[in-house]
Amino acid sequence: MPSTVRKGPGPGDQGLIHSIEHPLKASGHLQILRGNLAPDGAVAKITGKEGLWFEGQALVYDSEELMMEGFIRGDIRKGTGTKYVIVVRYEGPRGGPGMPEMLKPTGTIVGAGLSQDCALITDGRFSGASHGFIVGHVCPEAAVGGPIALVENGDIISVKLTTNGGSGTLTLHVTDDELNERRTKWQLPAKASLPKKGYLRKYVQCVQSASNGCITDG
Repeated sequence: MPSTVRKGPGPGDQGLIHSIEHPLKASGHLQILRGNLAPDGAVAKITGKEGLWFEGQALVYDSEELMMEGFIRGDIRKGTGTKYVIVVRYEGPRGGPGMPEMLKPTGTIVGAGLSQDCALITDGRFSGASHGFIVGHVCPEAAVGGPIALVENGDIISVKLTTNGGSGTLTLHVTDDELNERRTKWQLPAKASLPKKGYLRKYVQCVQSASNGCITDG
């Protein structure tokens, strides 16, 4: 196909597909964030409506299901004046296992009118339809002891985005000494423990980080 297209005449006035030299926009919607909460990176999809900064108190859940239970329980309420960063962890390539899509949490936040009051951070992934202050693919994931596994309720987390195509930041405002202390007490929850047998056990043993494409060889 490329060779065939090259032989054909190009359109004189191209208004749909822009060239690299003359892009429609200087930077795309995807941003790579780094910081002490995501040393190996995280991915944010930014539409421009969210703003460039969000800071709030952490609300931590060790699975998508627990987050949904917390919402039904009333953990997250509109109109309290408190900004929250909802952390859904142990949903990465190993912890999920399989890095499931966090469609329910994002849909719940938007549907409840909480997108201005809540950000969502996860080591899972999102669909292309998700919007709001959402950050996924946090690496290293919780199941391998990444910093996201050490976040506690009430911690302050900030998300800083850029408009120039550079990298934003994902920061957990906790001292290194405190994180080191938490690490000595950290234990892998049963939900994310290694399956006892079968294909999933082999998968969890082989799969690499999302920052390496979740590949199972190499």
